[in-house]
Amino acid sequence: MYFLKKPNYSLIKIFFGIIFLSFFLLNCKVVYSATAYEIKQQIQQVTANKIQLEQEIAQYEQQLKDIGAQAVSLKNTIKSLDATINKNALDIKLTQSNINSTSLEIEELSLNIGKNIDLINKDTEAISILVKQINNYDSSSIIENLLTYKNLSEFWNEQQNIYLVQNQIREKINETKDTKTILESNKKLAEKKKADLLKLKTTLLDKKSVLAITKKEKNKLLADTKNSETAYKKILSDKQTLANAFDNELLMFESQLKFTMDLSSIPSVGKGILSWPLDFIKITQRFGITDFSKTTNAYSGQGHNGVDFGTSIGTPVKAALSGVIKGTGNTDIVCPGASFGQWVFIEHNNGLSTLYGHLSLIKVSTGDIVTTGDVIGYSGNTGFSTGPHLHFGVYATQGVKIMSKKSAVCNGTYTMPVADLRAYLDPLQYL
Repeated sequence: MYFLKKPNYSLIKIFFGIIFLSFFLLNCKVVYSATAYEIKQQIQQVTANKIQLEQEIAQYEQQLKDIGAQAVSLKNTIKSLDATINKNALDIKLTQSNINSTSLEIEELSLNIGKNIDLINKDTEAISILVKQINNYDSSSIIENLLTYKNLSEFWNEQQNIYLVQNQIREKINETKDTKTILESNKKLAEKKKADLLKLKTTLLDKKSVLAITKKEKNKLLADTKNSETAYKKILSDKQTLANAFDNELLMFESQLKFTMDLSSIPSVGKGILSWPLDFIKITQRFGITDFSKTTNAYSGQGHNGVDFGTSIGTPVKAALSGVIKGTGNTDIVCPGASFGQWVFIEHNNGLSTLYGHLSLIKVSTGDIVTTGDVIGYSGNTGFSTGPHLHFGVYATQGVKIMSKKSAVCNGTYTMPVADLRAYLDPLQYL
């Protein structure tokens, strides 16, 4: 048992010291609480603003769905681009609100971290003082300590008080441990929030780029058509003719490919092998022979070689599985309005590869390593596309290669993934 030496360090001083420390910490809490209250008020205001923005964005998304169900015309296309521009502008505001909210949360966490550090320092100082006093008393023998009291009763009362102080030390130690646990948790959360903040700032720049691209597309359409429905129909017809000719040329080339393939090297068909490349799924065209592939003579009667997901321009497109970016490109450079437009191709380590086409913005480069769910680009309307969507293709890796080939149809050399026809797989069998 430890004892206090009464002549030099009385319990009255110790108790007054504890009371002073408690009063000081209480005052500190008042200061922190006032600041924390202000931050919480700001977070609530930002949250309310975010809710309003999300509601307005939802209205434009519904408007885009309604327009998409209507006949293809210049008027409807312009309406769709206007709705997309307005939606993307709101997306930018929402992203900025998310940045503001995350910054405030980081500030709140920093405040709590500072508060926790102060509490730990004060508790540690209090414990150090109390332990020092007890150790000083313990340096004298029991007989020496006993002689400082008038009688035995006073001595034992003092020992009881010392026992109470020892319990307070233990409580302080436990409180410090709990505060340290909270501190470590707040630090980890703050680091995560900082990483989230960096991603949000990158997303903000991306959305601004997509908005500029969409405005440019609208201006080009107006310039090319001179606001004439007849001119617009002619552009669509020419685009369809070029796309069909390109697909025929590509089919002839791919039909001659005979890559060495072991189809047993790819995973067995099963749900969940690949993740969905979009957060919200609307299938507009399936794999293989579809009504669209038959009625438009698209894909030269061979059927659709992937799955199309309807989505507005500027939707984040995510990697369906971890892998390596084997290539990116843009068929519009050589053959405007044909094939995949802007595309990304990923090779995975399970024998499968995936392709993402008709993008408006590409966010990865050849050689990059991505993990499942990473944003690799944003959906668009590039290449041969009758409306904004994502073309998602799945291949047996052994049967597909990124190749450059001179096109007689487009009078130039294009670069894109080409495959042995046996290598095309139904994505829905793996999603």
